[in-house]
Amino acid sequence: MKNYYCLVAGMPDISPDDAKLSLTVSDFKANYLPELSKSDRKLIDLFFLQYDHRNLLAMLSDGETAPFDDRAVYSREELAEALEQVKMGEEQGRRLPSYFYTFIASYPELKEQSDQLPEDVLASAYYQYALTCKNRFVAGWFAFNLNVNNILVALTARKFGFQAAPYLVGQGEVVEALASSGARDFGLSSELDYMDEVMRISEINNAVEKERKQDLLKWDWLEEQTFFHYFSVERLFAFLVKLDIVERWMSIDKEKGSAVFRGLIDKLKNEVEIPADFKK
Repeated sequence: MKNYYCLVAGMPDISPDDAKLSLTVSDFKANYLPELSKSDRKLIDLFFLQYDHRNLLAMLSDGETAPFDDRAVYSREELAEALEQVKMGEEQGRRLPSYFYTFIASYPELKEQSDQLPEDVLASAYYQYALTCKNRFVAGWFAFNLNVNNILVALTARKFGFQAAPYLVGQGEVVEALASSGARDFGLSSELDYMDEVMRISEINNAVEKERKQDLLKWDWLEEQTFFHYFSVERLFAFLVKLDIVERWMSIDKEKGSAVFRGLIDKLKNEVEIPADFKK
């Protein structure tokens, strides 16, 4: 496994008090990705695919002139080519992950259905794709996010008396339990050590505070899971996710974002001490 001593050592401190972030998600893509090995870049690309999904949905809805997020893995031309390949039934020369083409082909039908939103179908396919990743940390990150989101959906469904199943994303034992179990914790507390915390989050009525707690939970998960990763792609991936969290809050409301994440950013300044062997 390749180590990225210089990249990790050079990761800047980020503070919500800054008038402008010294490093953005776009900067990370431009400056860090070229330094990664081919296999590690594919891992980081799993994060950036979320922007491809937004671009694809926009292009399917509004055409090829729809606004385009350059943080995506694939260009506007590549997405347009994928749309044309599906339209013409061309199987050769497809460069995007296969679930893109499956989703494009099913989009007209999904638009006519009322039981499931197209973006949820795409998200489900995305998680299935990401969970096949052979990197334990990255696959674990996507599994954790999928579970947290689904648990919150299931608890909301229970609270308001509607069926959760149509709104759950993905497949597997956790999804099955959330769709069918009548237990308070859906029988998952012994399997998911964060189940109780997610249940407490679901009881928060203030939407902003609830989202804040979700991001705190995610931040803590990243801290714990990268404790013994010092200069690896896992630490870069975690830093990118943290950067995205802070950038998102600051873009919504800089002042509120600063207050919400002040404590979180302090954690970056207290990273795990580098072992003496690496200092030689």
